[in-house]
Amino acid sequence: MESSAKLTEWKRSGEASWRELRSMLEYKAAWYGRTLGAVDRWFPSSTLCSACGTLRERLPINARERGCACGAIHDRDVNAAQNVLAAGLAES
Repeated sequence: MESSAKLTEWKRSGEASWRELRSMLEYKAAWYGRTLGAVDRWFPSSTLCSACGTLRERLPINARERGCACGAIHDRDVNAAQNVLAAGLAES
């Protein structure tokens, strides 16, 4: 029971750390006249094809590359970064 309480406490402190980072980024963005965009936590960035927009099945964590029906072959991290950038630009 004690380990469960500690885990909950760590999760809360981790969430507080992310909130603090976000508030610092928002402050700096406002200071320099910029806008800060945030993408939904559950956005399917690594399973969405950045070339054609097809949503594929979930990938195992050890799969680094993925092919799409449109013929594109994506590195998981590069594909996710491109999708997050596109989603952030679409919101602003």
